[in-house]
Amino acid sequence: MNPQSGIKSPSDNKPQIALTELHQKIDAGVKTAIAKAIERHRKLGESISIWQDGKVVTLTADQIPPLKSDNS
Repeated sequence: MNPQSGIKSPSDNKPQIALTELHQKIDAGVKTAIAKAIERHRKLGESISIWQDGKVVTLTADQIPPLKSDNS
């Protein structure tokens, strides 16, 4: 229910489903995609910017640690 309007949305009638397993799969997929994107930047010699100690820090490709994988 929207507390401001008092109108009940159709989704309010649906039972709550435990999505823990789905959330874990999504989280793992996102982390894998991020790691691959960072590795791509490293291989192409491109820098990345990260948040570190409360500041934005830009790392050169040489400063990016290589991706650890089972295939290497």
